[in-house]
Amino acid sequence: MGQIRAEDLITHPAVKRVVIANRNAKRAAELASRLGVESAPFDRVDPLAFDSVMITTATANHAELLRKSMAPGRRIFCEKPIALELADAKSIVERARSVDCEIQIGFQRRFDKAMREVKRRIVAGELGTLYVMHLVSHDHQPSPREFLEGSGSIYRDLHVHDFDIATWFADSEAESVFATHKVREHKQYADFDDGDVSLIHLVTKNGVQVAISGTRHDPRGHDVRLEVFGSRDTVAAGLSSRTPLLPIDEQSLIAGQPWGGFIERFRDAFREETAAYVRWLSVGGDNPCPPSSAIHATEVALACEVSAKEQRVVTIDEVRAQR
Repeated sequence: MGQIRAEDLITHPAVKRVVIANRNAKRAAELASRLGVESAPFDRVDPLAFDSVMITTATANHAELLRKSMAPGRRIFCEKPIALELADAKSIVERARSVDCEIQIGFQRRFDKAMREVKRRIVAGELGTLYVMHLVSHDHQPSPREFLEGSGSIYRDLHVHDFDIATWFADSEAESVFATHKVREHKQYADFDDGDVSLIHLVTKNGVQVAISGTRHDPRGHDVRLEVFGSRDTVAAGLSSRTPLLPIDEQSLIAGQPWGGFIERFRDAFREETAAYVRWLSVGGDNPCPPSSAIHATEVALACEVSAKEQRVVTIDEVRAQR
Protein backbone atom coordinates (compact mmCIF):
# COMPACT_ATOMS: atom_id res chain seq x y z
CA MET A 1 0.00 0.00 0.00
CA GLY A 2 2.88 2.37 0.67
CA GLN A 3 4.15 1.86 -2.85
CA ILE A 4 0.70 2.50 -4.34
CA ARG A 5 0.21 5.71 -2.37
CA ALA A 6 3.71 6.94 -3.26
CA GLU A 7 3.15 6.20 -6.96
CA ASP A 8 -0.05 8.22 -6.96
CA LEU A 9 1.38 11.12 -4.95
CA ILE A 10 4.38 11.67 -7.21
CA THR A 11 2.17 11.88 -10.30
CA HIS A 12 -0.23 14.39 -8.74
CA PRO A 13 0.46 17.94 -9.97
CA ALA A 14 -0.26 19.51 -6.57
CA VAL A 15 2.34 17.42 -4.74
CA LYS A 16 5.85 18.91 -4.70
CA ARG A 17 7.79 16.55 -2.42
CA VAL A 18 7.38 12.96 -1.23
CA VAL A 19 9.53 11.24 1.40
CA ILE A 20 9.27 7.51 2.14
CA ALA A 21 9.99 6.00 5.57
CA ASN A 22 9.79 2.33 6.51
CA ARG A 23 10.93 0.29 9.50
CA ASN A 24 12.96 -1.65 6.95
CA ALA A 25 15.35 1.07 5.80
CA LYS A 26 16.57 -0.98 2.85
CA ARG A 27 13.05 -1.39 1.47
CA ALA A 28 12.37 2.32 1.90
CA ALA A 29 15.57 3.27 0.09
CA GLU A 30 14.89 0.83 -2.75
CA LEU A 31 11.36 2.12 -3.30
CA ALA A 32 12.47 5.74 -3.06
CA SER A 33 15.23 5.13 -5.59
CA ARG A 34 12.87 3.39 -7.98
CA LEU A 35 10.39 6.26 -7.78
CA GLY A 36 12.98 9.05 -7.78
CA VAL A 37 12.06 10.45 -4.36
CA GLU A 38 13.71 10.72 -0.93
CA SER A 39 13.77 8.23 1.93
CA ALA A 40 14.23 9.01 5.62
CA PRO A 41 15.09 7.01 8.78
CA PHE A 42 11.79 5.70 10.18
CA ASP A 43 12.62 6.43 13.83
CA ARG A 44 14.00 9.91 13.16
CA VAL A 45 11.59 11.33 10.61
CA ASP A 46 9.40 14.12 12.02
CA PRO A 47 5.83 13.91 10.65
CA LEU A 48 5.21 17.53 11.64
CA ALA A 49 7.95 18.69 9.27
CA PHE A 50 5.64 17.85 6.36
CA ASP A 51 2.29 19.20 5.26
CA SER A 52 0.77 15.78 5.92
CA VAL A 53 1.46 12.05 6.11
CA MET A 54 -0.09 8.93 4.65
CA ILE A 55 0.10 6.05 7.12
CA THR A 56 0.26 2.74 5.24
CA THR A 57 2.02 0.52 7.77
CA ALA A 58 0.71 -2.61 9.47
CA THR A 59 -2.29 -1.91 11.68
CA ALA A 60 -0.31 -2.43 14.88
CA ASN A 61 1.68 0.75 14.12
CA HIS A 62 -1.26 3.03 13.23
CA ALA A 63 -2.02 4.38 16.70
CA GLU A 64 1.59 5.34 17.48
CA LEU A 65 2.09 7.05 14.12
CA LEU A 66 -1.23 8.89 14.27
CA ARG A 67 -0.36 10.32 17.68
CA LYS A 68 3.04 11.51 16.42
CA SER A 69 1.42 13.14 13.38
CA MET A 70 -1.31 15.07 15.19
CA ALA A 71 -1.29 18.84 15.67
CA PRO A 72 -3.90 21.61 15.44
CA GLY A 73 -5.26 22.01 11.93
CA ARG A 74 -3.50 18.90 10.61
CA ARG A 75 -5.09 16.49 8.14
CA ILE A 76 -3.78 12.92 8.01
CA PHE A 77 -4.49 9.88 5.86
CA CYS A 78 -4.55 6.43 7.49
CA GLU A 79 -5.34 3.07 5.95
CA LYS A 80 -8.13 1.13 7.65
CA PRO A 81 -8.49 0.25 10.43
CA ILE A 82 -7.40 2.91 12.91
CA ALA A 83 -6.66 0.07 15.34
CA LEU A 84 -7.72 -3.55 15.77
CA GLU A 85 -9.28 -2.86 19.17
CA LEU A 86 -12.29 -0.57 19.35
CA ALA A 87 -11.17 1.17 22.54
CA ASP A 88 -7.83 2.08 20.94
CA ALA A 89 -9.55 3.40 17.82
CA LYS A 90 -11.95 5.54 19.85
CA SER A 91 -9.05 6.90 21.91
CA ILE A 92 -7.23 7.97 18.75
CA VAL A 93 -10.31 9.67 17.32
CA GLU A 94 -10.97 11.49 20.59
CA ARG A 95 -7.34 12.61 20.73
CA ALA A 96 -7.57 13.95 17.18
CA ARG A 97 -10.77 15.81 18.01
CA SER A 98 -9.24 17.36 21.11
CA VAL A 99 -6.31 18.83 19.15
CA ASP A 100 -8.42 19.85 16.12
CA CYS A 101 -6.84 17.29 13.81
CA GLU A 102 -8.72 15.37 11.11
CA ILE A 103 -8.10 11.87 9.74
CA GLN A 104 -9.17 10.47 6.37
CA ILE A 105 -9.65 6.69 6.44
CA GLY A 106 -8.66 4.42 3.55
CA PHE A 107 -11.91 2.79 2.44
CA GLN A 108 -11.14 2.72 -1.27
CA ARG A 109 -14.43 1.16 -2.36
CA ARG A 110 -16.06 4.57 -1.87
CA PHE A 111 -13.89 5.76 -4.76
CA ASP A 112 -14.57 2.88 -7.16
CA LYS A 113 -16.23 4.37 -10.24
CA ALA A 114 -19.12 1.91 -10.41
CA MET A 115 -19.77 1.97 -6.66
CA ARG A 116 -19.81 5.77 -6.65
CA GLU A 117 -22.37 5.63 -9.47
CA VAL A 118 -24.52 3.30 -7.36
CA LYS A 119 -24.33 5.83 -4.52
CA ARG A 120 -25.27 8.67 -6.89
CA ARG A 121 -28.32 6.78 -8.12
CA ILE A 122 -29.40 5.99 -4.58
CA VAL A 123 -29.08 9.64 -3.50
CA ALA A 124 -30.93 10.78 -6.63
CA GLY A 125 -33.81 8.46 -5.77
CA GLU A 126 -33.40 6.40 -8.94
CA LEU A 127 -33.51 3.11 -7.03
CA GLY A 128 -36.48 4.15 -4.87
CA THR A 129 -36.82 2.48 -1.50
CA LEU A 130 -33.86 0.20 -0.86
CA TYR A 131 -34.87 -3.39 -0.21
CA VAL A 132 -31.87 -5.71 -0.19
CA MET A 133 -28.13 -5.62 -0.90
CA HIS A 134 -25.95 -8.59 -1.83
CA LEU A 135 -22.20 -8.11 -1.31
CA VAL A 136 -19.44 -10.51 -2.34
CA SER A 137 -15.85 -10.25 -1.06
CA HIS A 138 -13.71 -13.18 -2.17
CA ASP A 139 -9.90 -13.03 -2.05
CA HIS A 140 -7.94 -14.73 -4.80
CA GLN A 141 -5.24 -16.29 -2.62
CA PRO A 142 -5.31 -17.22 1.09
CA SER A 143 -3.39 -15.07 3.54
CA PRO A 144 0.09 -16.10 4.76
CA ARG A 145 0.47 -16.99 8.43
CA GLU A 146 2.47 -13.84 9.25
CA PHE A 147 -0.45 -11.73 8.02
CA LEU A 148 -3.03 -13.67 10.02
CA GLU A 149 -1.18 -13.02 13.28
CA GLY A 150 -2.12 -9.34 13.12
CA SER A 151 -5.25 -9.23 10.96
CA GLY A 152 -7.80 -9.57 13.76
CA SER A 153 -10.30 -11.76 11.89
CA ILE A 154 -12.03 -12.08 8.54
CA TYR A 155 -14.59 -9.60 9.89
CA ARG A 156 -12.08 -6.95 10.99
CA ASP A 157 -9.78 -7.28 7.98
CA LEU A 158 -11.90 -8.18 4.96
CA HIS A 159 -15.51 -7.39 5.81
CA VAL A 160 -14.98 -3.92 7.29
CA HIS A 161 -15.01 -2.76 3.66
CA ASP A 162 -18.43 -4.37 3.18
CA PHE A 163 -19.77 -2.87 6.40
CA ASP A 164 -18.60 0.58 5.34
CA ILE A 165 -19.97 0.48 1.80
CA ALA A 166 -23.31 -1.07 2.84
CA THR A 167 -24.00 1.53 5.52
CA TRP A 168 -22.76 4.29 3.20
CA PHE A 169 -25.23 3.18 0.53
CA ALA A 170 -28.06 2.82 3.05
CA ASP A 171 -27.19 6.16 4.69
CA SER A 172 -27.77 4.36 7.97
CA GLU A 173 -25.75 2.63 10.65
CA ALA A 174 -26.03 -1.12 11.14
CA GLU A 175 -28.51 -2.23 13.77
CA SER A 176 -27.79 -5.97 14.08
CA VAL A 177 -25.85 -8.86 12.56
CA PHE A 178 -25.91 -12.63 12.42
CA ALA A 179 -22.57 -14.08 11.30
CA THR A 180 -20.95 -17.45 10.76
CA HIS A 181 -17.49 -18.52 9.64
CA LYS A 182 -15.80 -21.84 9.08
CA VAL A 183 -12.48 -23.30 7.97
CA ARG A 184 -13.23 -25.27 4.83
CA GLU A 185 -9.86 -25.70 3.16
CA HIS A 186 -6.98 -23.63 4.53
CA LYS A 187 -6.23 -24.93 7.99
CA GLN A 188 -3.94 -22.08 9.08
CA TYR A 189 -7.01 -19.96 9.81
CA ALA A 190 -8.12 -22.35 12.56
CA ASP A 191 -4.97 -21.52 14.53
CA PHE A 192 -6.27 -17.96 14.91
CA ASP A 193 -9.93 -18.86 15.59
CA ASP A 194 -10.65 -17.43 12.14
CA GLY A 195 -12.29 -18.78 9.00
CA ASP A 196 -11.59 -19.02 5.31
CA VAL A 197 -15.32 -18.62 4.56
CA SER A 198 -17.97 -16.41 6.13
CA LEU A 199 -21.60 -15.40 5.74
CA ILE A 200 -23.27 -12.38 7.31
CA HIS A 201 -26.82 -11.11 7.56
CA LEU A 202 -26.76 -7.42 8.45
CA VAL A 203 -29.78 -5.17 9.03
CA THR A 204 -29.41 -1.39 8.97
CA LYS A 205 -31.30 0.90 11.34
CA ASN A 206 -33.51 2.04 8.48
CA GLY A 207 -34.39 -1.53 7.58
CA VAL A 208 -32.22 -2.45 4.60
CA GLN A 209 -31.41 -6.17 4.52
CA VAL A 210 -27.78 -6.93 3.61
CA ALA A 211 -26.32 -10.33 2.72
CA ILE A 212 -22.50 -10.57 2.68
CA SER A 213 -20.40 -13.56 1.66
CA GLY A 214 -16.65 -13.85 2.10
CA THR A 215 -13.92 -16.31 1.20
CA ARG A 216 -10.17 -16.17 1.61
CA HIS A 217 -9.64 -18.17 -1.58
CA ASP A 218 -11.21 -17.95 -5.02
CA PRO A 219 -9.40 -20.13 -7.57
CA ARG A 220 -10.52 -17.95 -10.48
CA GLY A 221 -9.42 -14.56 -9.13
CA HIS A 222 -10.32 -11.66 -6.85
CA ASP A 223 -14.07 -11.12 -6.68
CA VAL A 224 -15.60 -8.00 -5.13
CA ARG A 225 -19.05 -7.01 -6.38
CA LEU A 226 -22.46 -6.04 -5.15
CA GLU A 227 -26.11 -5.81 -6.14
CA VAL A 228 -28.61 -3.29 -4.78
CA PHE A 229 -32.33 -3.98 -5.13
CA GLY A 230 -34.85 -1.14 -4.79
CA SER A 231 -38.50 -0.35 -5.48
CA ARG A 232 -37.66 1.46 -8.73
CA ASP A 233 -34.52 -0.23 -10.04
CA THR A 234 -31.85 -2.87 -9.42
CA VAL A 235 -28.15 -2.26 -10.13
CA ALA A 236 -24.86 -4.13 -9.88
CA ALA A 237 -21.25 -2.98 -9.47
CA GLY A 238 -18.19 -5.12 -10.04
CA LEU A 239 -19.93 -7.42 -12.53
CA SER A 240 -17.97 -7.37 -15.77
CA SER A 241 -15.98 -9.54 -18.14
CA ARG A 242 -13.20 -9.58 -15.53
CA THR A 243 -15.38 -10.94 -12.73
CA PRO A 244 -13.90 -14.36 -11.84
CA LEU A 245 -17.00 -16.43 -12.55
CA LEU A 246 -17.67 -19.17 -15.07
CA PRO A 247 -21.12 -18.34 -16.49
CA ILE A 248 -23.18 -21.40 -17.36
CA ASP A 249 -26.18 -19.56 -18.80
CA GLU A 250 -26.80 -19.70 -22.51
CA GLN A 251 -26.41 -15.94 -22.95
CA SER A 252 -23.49 -15.15 -20.69
CA LEU A 253 -20.88 -12.47 -20.30
CA ILE A 254 -17.80 -12.91 -22.45
CA ALA A 255 -15.10 -13.90 -19.99
CA GLY A 256 -11.93 -11.82 -19.91
CA GLN A 257 -8.81 -11.86 -17.75
CA PRO A 258 -9.98 -12.18 -14.11
CA TRP A 259 -8.77 -9.76 -11.46
CA GLY A 260 -5.60 -11.11 -9.86
CA GLY A 261 -5.90 -9.37 -6.49
CA PHE A 262 -7.38 -6.44 -4.61
CA ILE A 263 -4.71 -3.99 -5.79
CA GLU A 264 -5.43 -4.76 -9.44
CA ARG A 265 -9.19 -4.77 -8.84
CA PHE A 266 -9.18 -1.36 -7.13
CA ARG A 267 -6.13 0.32 -8.65
CA ASP A 268 -8.17 3.18 -10.15
CA ALA A 269 -10.11 3.57 -6.91
CA PHE A 270 -6.87 3.92 -4.92
CA ARG A 271 -5.74 6.62 -7.37
CA GLU A 272 -9.02 8.51 -6.97
CA GLU A 273 -8.86 8.15 -3.19
CA THR A 274 -5.36 9.63 -3.04
CA ALA A 275 -6.44 12.47 -5.33
CA ALA A 276 -9.38 13.20 -3.02
CA TYR A 277 -6.99 13.31 -0.07
CA VAL A 278 -4.72 15.81 -1.86
CA ARG A 279 -7.74 17.97 -2.78
CA TRP A 280 -8.85 17.88 0.85
CA LEU A 281 -5.39 19.06 1.93
CA SER A 282 -5.20 21.74 -0.75
CA VAL A 283 -8.67 23.28 -0.89
CA GLY A 284 -10.46 21.94 2.18
CA GLY A 285 -14.08 20.87 2.24
CA ASP A 286 -15.65 17.82 3.81
CA ASN A 287 -13.55 14.87 4.91
CA PRO A 288 -13.84 12.30 2.06
CA CYS A 289 -13.99 9.42 4.56
CA PRO A 290 -14.12 10.44 8.24
CA PRO A 291 -12.87 8.24 11.11
CA SER A 292 -16.43 7.61 12.30
CA SER A 293 -16.70 5.23 9.34
CA ALA A 294 -13.80 3.15 10.67
CA ILE A 295 -15.19 3.16 14.21
CA HIS A 296 -18.57 1.90 13.07
CA ALA A 297 -17.11 -0.74 10.75
CA THR A 298 -15.04 -2.05 13.68
CA GLU A 299 -18.15 -2.11 15.88
CA VAL A 300 -19.94 -4.23 13.27
CA ALA A 301 -16.92 -6.55 12.96
CA LEU A 302 -16.85 -7.10 16.72
CA ALA A 303 -20.59 -7.80 16.72
CA CYS A 304 -19.98 -10.42 14.01
CA GLU A 305 -17.32 -12.10 16.14
CA VAL A 306 -19.71 -12.32 19.10
CA SER A 307 -22.49 -13.56 16.84
CA ALA A 308 -20.32 -16.28 15.33
CA LYS A 309 -19.12 -17.42 18.76
CA GLU A 310 -22.52 -17.40 20.48
CA GLN A 311 -24.58 -18.34 17.40
CA ARG A 312 -27.13 -15.56 17.79
CA VAL A 313 -28.18 -12.18 16.46
CA VAL A 314 -26.09 -9.41 18.03
CA THR A 315 -26.98 -5.71 18.04
CA ILE A 316 -24.42 -2.98 17.61
CA ASP A 317 -25.74 -1.36 20.79
CA GLU A 318 -24.61 -4.47 22.72
CA VAL A 319 -21.05 -3.95 21.49
CA ARG A 320 -21.15 -0.27 22.39
CA ALA A 321 -22.47 -0.99 25.88
CA GLN A 322 -19.67 -3.46 26.61
CA ARG A 323 -16.83 -1.23 25.40
